[in-house]
Parts: sequence; C-alpha cells; structure tokens
Amino acid sequence: MPTLTIKNIPDPVHNALSELAAQDGLSIEAEVCHILTTVCLNNRQPAASLQHLIKQLYQGKAHGPQVEQLLQERRLEAENE
Repeated sequence: MPTLTIKNIPDPVHNALSELAAQDGLSIEAEVCHILTTVCLNNRQPAASLQHLIKQLYQGKAHGPQVEQLLQERRLEAENE
C-alpha cells in the first residue's frame, strides 16, 4: 500500500484531526485514511469534496501550491471518468 506524507499541516488542523481520531478510537493516521477514503471513494465527487474539505481545514488561510496542484489533478481525473 502506498505511503503519503503531508507536511506543513496547520496546528488547528492537526488538533482537530487528533480530536476526531480520539472520538472515533483511531490513530490520527487511521482517521486521515478514513476521511480521504470517504471523500475520494464514497462521495464520487473527489475534486469538489476535497476542495470543500480543504477550505474547512484551512479556515480561509492560504494553502500551498501542492494543494492547488492536487485539486487540478483530481478535476482532470473526474473529467476523464
């Protein structure tokens, strides 16, 4: 199974993930996996769902170019489905 490393997560986002993980009885890694699986596979609208999730997580703060690149890739994938 592939590994994903996410850098520069804002403290409030990490804290929220930690709280969600504790509530669900999961590790932070398992919680993130659950969130990504739900957004990417279950909603069937990954680009729009990811964009909404990113806006919630960053709460209006600017995000890096990696996020925009990921969104563009997901939009292309969605168009090709």
